[in-house]
Amino acid sequence: MIYIVPTKRGMGVELWGDYEDLKNFYEVIGKFWNDENKLNFKGFENRDKLISGFSYEVRKAYEGSRLKRKCSHFSFEEVEYFGAQISWVHFLFSLTALKFNMRYSETTKYDISMFLQIEFWLEKAMNSYDEIGTKKLLGFIEDGLYGANEYIYHYMRSINLDYFLLGGGKRAFRKLPELLKKGIFYTEEYNNYKTFLENDAKRLECDINDMEINDDDVNYDEIKW
Repeated sequence: MIYIVPTKRGMGVELWGDYEDLKNFYEVIGKFWNDENKLNFKGFENRDKLISGFSYEVRKAYEGSRLKRKCSHFSFEEVEYFGAQISWVHFLFSLTALKFNMRYSETTKYDISMFLQIEFWLEKAMNSYDEIGTKKLLGFIEDGLYGANEYIYHYMRSINLDYFLLGGGKRAFRKLPELLKKGIFYTEEYNNYKTFLENDAKRLECDINDMEINDDDVNYDEIKW
């Protein structure tokens, strides 16, 4: 069984499951990105960039390259569980991008049930970390973020950086809904960041999809999750 718990300092979550759980989730994710037939559709390339990072962490988890623990099973035998740490922002944006892409692909009841299960555990993780902060975050699990955003990867990276710079803890967690306004279509924050991206691309004489976020202010290897 897949389950999700918050990290100690509230930077994000730990996604846990046994090998088969996570591999199955990885395969479901794989159905909704990296489709060459859709790369010419507006925004698909940018969403793929976002989802690829999420998919990578899930794969690294079941391969045993991230977190590991032993858990008692119904048979009273210890089963090895694998996990990965993923920030709140990355998780929420990845779910949004995946669910948007599902509209353009054939889905099964199993696919839908998998995402419903993930949403259930993500909400549970939020509540277990801080019920007060969660009240303003629940809408972002559903459709709060703009899935059709053609630069959704850049928005995720920018908001993720802003959140990491807050340093974690419940105070930062309660500021997260305000940061996520940047990802809501037609808010002032959304429009301002789009203008910033367009001006930067013009200055650098490149496409926005070719730009990366300058996150030199954060040493990700030293982050206390």
